[in-house]
Amino acid sequence: MKLVKDTKLQQEIEKVSDKDAEEAIKKILTWMGEDPNREGLLETPKRVVKAFKEYFKGYMEDPNQILDKTFGDVDGYDDMVVQKNISVQSHCEHHMAPIIGKAHVAYIPKERVVGLSKLARVVEVFSKRLQTQERLTMQIANTLMKSLDAKGVAVTIDSTHQCMTMRGIKKEQATTVTNYYLGQFKEDLSYQNRYLRFISITKD
Repeated sequence: MKLVKDTKLQQEIEKVSDKDAEEAIKKILTWMGEDPNREGLLETPKRVVKAFKEYFKGYMEDPNQILDKTFGDVDGYDDMVVQKNISVQSHCEHHMAPIIGKAHVAYIPKERVVGLSKLARVVEVFSKRLQTQERLTMQIANTLMKSLDAKGVAVTIDSTHQCMTMRGIKKEQATTVTNYYLGQFKEDLSYQNRYLRFISITKD
């Protein structure tokens, strides 16, 4: 069941079956000028629906549950934890075109830390929804800050948007960078500057 707080919206979602979605894809194929009944396209609606379930699976996951389990046996560690180069594969909400890039995430624990894989999973959950990069960056940061009761959180995303590289202005080399800081990362520039140095380090 999708994680929708609006009861009325939840009821509308539940009315739409896979078959309904496949019929919608058939109509789009016809609108494009294709014949959805030709051999090569007979299974396309079903495949597209299956692919969409993977692209947008974030609607069915709760990022707060991912961060439920934390660890306190860290011998007082209280400096930043930085995870770099988390792959981002999302879709823009305006054209449903891919957003491809990397996220860098850091937090300063108060008393407890979370498993490293959980940071990447939170990025994944919010990425697998229709997004703007700005909102995606903030959602990741706000969720980590609140769920981990962290002293500070920093999130950076660097990505290409195919809505502007493959259509419209068609600037293939353009990338977009967004940053969002909370807590000590926002209040203390020394933390922010160290974080930025860490994420700029590249491997040979």
